[in-house]
Amino acid sequence: MTTYEDSIRTRLAEWERGLLKQPGLLERTSKSIQTKINEKIPAKIHAALTTAVKGIFSTVLFTLDFVPKSLPQTGLTLQQRDEKAVEVVNTYKKIAAAEGAGTGAGGFALGLVDFPALIAIKMKCLFELAHLYGYSTRDYRERLFLLHVFQLAFSGRDHKVRVYRIVRNWDEVALQYPEGEHALQTVDWEKLQQEYRDAIDFRKMLQLVPGIGAIVGAWANYGLLEELGQTAINCFRLRLLHGG
Repeated sequence: MTTYEDSIRTRLAEWERGLLKQPGLLERTSKSIQTKINEKIPAKIHAALTTAVKGIFSTVLFTLDFVPKSLPQTGLTLQQRDEKAVEVVNTYKKIAAAEGAGTGAGGFALGLVDFPALIAIKMKCLFELAHLYGYSTRDYRERLFLLHVFQLAFSGRDHKVRVYRIVRNWDEVALQYPEGEHALQTVDWEKLQQEYRDAIDFRKMLQLVPGIGAIVGAWANYGLLEELGQTAINCFRLRLLHGG
């Protein structure tokens, strides 16, 4: 084991403790406030978001549209992969911020358009990271893994813990899925959509507020890609260091 890999193992252990610890007062209070805000959002907005989320994920998982043209990277050390991954995430953070600023300035209609567009940006980032760390997204099970990474980044505490245990033991879990596209039928779409909407609603709903939409849109999207990128990098580190 290299010194770099040893330091990454230490950082992963700290990350795991943060994921599994009980929520503090601030987190519980924030969740309570967010729940009250969500209850005041019209049902038609939630319905529109649900439709948008399900539509884009179906495209991501059931087609090859998001699969990078480049082959999975081989022959790189973990440190080299991590350095390249940071560059990839930084690029997508800028793309997401620009997209959020543009739609945020357009009011309610374009604000709703931002939801599926942002998911597409996030998933393109994940697909590219997968190939960078040596995993082919032409494999249905790798796409399922990315879906779990996505949920780990954007879910409530309880669901996040369950998903983390799946991610940590992915090589064993993946063997339980049926082969081919039938594996994708195991996804609990309603749970995924609800967790995602609840995780980002507060920040993204501020984007619909007139006068501040562009600023909030850029800020929210940049931060969301930062969260996703760090989560994905740690998940791929786990797999490589465990020999998966």
